[in-house]
Amino acid sequence: MKYVAWFSEIDKSNVKEAGGKGANLGEMTRVQFPVPPGFVLLSNAYFDFVEQTNIKHKISVLTRTLDVRDNEKLNKVSEEVKKLIIDTEILPEIKEEIIKAYLELCGSSAPTQEQMVFVAIRSSATAEDLPEASFAGQQASFLNVRSPEDVVDAVKKCWASLFEARAIFYRQEKGFDHLRVGLAAVVQEMVQSERSGVAFTVDPVASDPKKIEIEAAYGLGEVVVSGAVTPDRYVVSKKNFKILEKHIAEQTWMMAKVGDKNEHVNVKEEYRKKQKLDDKYIIELAKICKAIEDHYAFPQDIEWGFVDGKLYIVQSRPVTTLKKIKFEEEGEAKEAAQEKKAEEKRERIPVEAAKMLVKGLGASQGIGTGKVKQLFSPKEITSMDQGDILVTDMTTPDFVPAMRKASAIVTNAGGSTCHAAIVSRELGIPCIVGTKEATKILRNGMIVTVDAGHGIVYEGEVELEGIVKEEIKAAMAGTGQRTSVVAASPTTGTKIYVNLAEAALAEKVALQDVDGVGLLRAEFMIAGIGEHPRKMIEDHRGQEFTDKLSDELRKFCEAFYPRPVVYRTTDFKTNEYRNLEGGAKYEPEEANPMMGYRGCARYVHEPEVFKLELEAIKKVRDVYNLKNLWIMIPFVRRIGEIKAAKEIMNSVGLHRTKDFKLWIMVEVPSTVFLIDEFCELGIDGVSIGTNDLTQLIMGIDRDNPTLAEGFDERNAAVLRAVKHVIKTCRKHHVTASLCGQAPSVYPDFAEKLVEYGITSISVNPDAIERVRRIVASAEKKIMLNRLAELLEREKDIEEKLG
Repeated sequence: MKYVAWFSEIDKSNVKEAGGKGANLGEMTRVQFPVPPGFVLLSNAYFDFVEQTNIKHKISVLTRTLDVRDNEKLNKVSEEVKKLIIDTEILPEIKEEIIKAYLELCGSSAPTQEQMVFVAIRSSATAEDLPEASFAGQQASFLNVRSPEDVVDAVKKCWASLFEARAIFYRQEKGFDHLRVGLAAVVQEMVQSERSGVAFTVDPVASDPKKIEIEAAYGLGEVVVSGAVTPDRYVVSKKNFKILEKHIAEQTWMMAKVGDKNEHVNVKEEYRKKQKLDDKYIIELAKICKAIEDHYAFPQDIEWGFVDGKLYIVQSRPVTTLKKIKFEEEGEAKEAAQEKKAEEKRERIPVEAAKMLVKGLGASQGIGTGKVKQLFSPKEITSMDQGDILVTDMTTPDFVPAMRKASAIVTNAGGSTCHAAIVSRELGIPCIVGTKEATKILRNGMIVTVDAGHGIVYEGEVELEGIVKEEIKAAMAGTGQRTSVVAASPTTGTKIYVNLAEAALAEKVALQDVDGVGLLRAEFMIAGIGEHPRKMIEDHRGQEFTDKLSDELRKFCEAFYPRPVVYRTTDFKTNEYRNLEGGAKYEPEEANPMMGYRGCARYVHEPEVFKLELEAIKKVRDVYNLKNLWIMIPFVRRIGEIKAAKEIMNSVGLHRTKDFKLWIMVEVPSTVFLIDEFCELGIDGVSIGTNDLTQLIMGIDRDNPTLAEGFDERNAAVLRAVKHVIKTCRKHHVTASLCGQAPSVYPDFAEKLVEYGITSISVNPDAIERVRRIVASAEKKIMLNRLAELLEREKDIEEKLG
């Protein structure tokens, strides 16, 4: 046949005609791996279709002058081209070959309804002479397709998906000609998996080539690939196929075929917490995966299915996310490990003999040793080397690039909720704040050991309880092992969200038992762009700002999809904005920036800057099709401010919908008093920022070390304000969340929140598991108390009735 090739007729050399998916399935079939049968409709079918039906010219006209940065036009052109392809009759010879191949797969030229097999139809884009192109995830796939006509229709839908908005945008940004990119359609008999998942023949996080990592879930594997459920995770030794680790996740639902459709099906209660794949099949799958890796001589990302006691491989592709320790550099990795081990064995000072240099408040747990590097201004951050101890008066968002390099951070000022404390906890870096004299005593080049657990900095390299500093740092940062949800993790009615700002941590944190991002801070991303947005607007580079911001937002949304990501729009204060390139021209000098020109008030006075952020949100939702991105407006003081912000949002086409929520921060006492009116105005949620709210209620500067002891979110006035906000929001059916530090530090505070009826709590990554357990305990206690009250009432009633 001219347009169709069976898997057995192609191999890895046919990428140009069959696409990556088709070529790999052909290769594995020929080597006799357990691949379900199927065929590929080659890319020449698509090229002949657009050429001979004369729609090629129409597509060219529609896309030739398209400005992909205009979201409205991009979506309009996308819909027009897709409709053009779907409405155009397929060439008779192509249709004939598709039907003939499908009937052959059914085993009959005239199959009955029962004989017709269900197939998966997956897109496999291909670009001649464009080896650098990567089209992963841009085109459509269809599962459980049945009947010749439905297969033909699905193929046309795959072709049409070449012109999804995100695919058009990608090609145009990369400078690829739309009409040089084709698509092969893989038609493969469906494996109605009882269990399925993904396997990596190298640890995908640490790039460890000695381990195979397998993820498993009930039902069809799409729920694992998309991240819709948390799968079991098994780690197997590549050397002897011994199972090294097993992390069993609770699974409450799965995707399965019901009739002719894929449906969400509840998993029976008795199976939810069980291991998904038996040990013998884990080992058998690991051996198959190792053989596939050996065949390709490169680590593989493999999708698999299991049904009726048999394992199937439905896809394999090279792992594209290997870190610095690459598979082919295993020898170099071993050498580096040996050097590290030797370094760990260097003589350290016993803690009893160590000299204490400074003491402060331990704000982020852990131990770090290295050379002191004093920084007094963000302009000096280029002098910071990897592993240095960052010593400064106080950090700002501009210090973040230096903070990432630090093995520990020590500041003169600040309390447990200051910038340095919050950021270091997110980065997993040991941090001590409020030392008052660190910059006087810790001189550049000194070797020191920072024990953030006890708030002490020692002179020299100190042995602390025999624990190697790197091991502690790895444990705090979560870099030692990929985090998985285990069955022991309690279920809570209160959602546990995470506070994030660092895109590099998104994928790692998303693997934890967390319900989404309750606070995504803009400041790291804006600082990374480096220029004041008004300067970029003045230079006619506003779109560049939007594109850079949307690229960062996309990373968080992809990592957590479909869980919500609540993005807090920019809340830079004037002194922080001044540090951006060009900032001095636009920012006033304020005596008290904390209570100055910031938050929602800025958006009202500078709508053109606010619109850049809104366009970035639109792009992530509309172009990248990541609908889990929501918006939260910070530091709202007046009703009129949020009303104006909503009008600006509406003007750019952002409206509250079922899947696009508008939250506001409650950080100012005026918002507490007016919370009824805010709810009536039309918002979907609030997040109580206890850090700012506490300092404004109590009149205590949270960065002032002298007053640090008096800063306490458990103060009666603060608790009364928090309770009032939560109760009022519940009355209006508005989500009530909280994103301060207090629930992580004070279990009794977290219990109070549950008692008040909080909907969700958002905490730093290192506190997710701890707070979930505190909340679960509080919920259980409340339920037991209510049950006891009910029983007591029943007893009273019985006694009264005699």
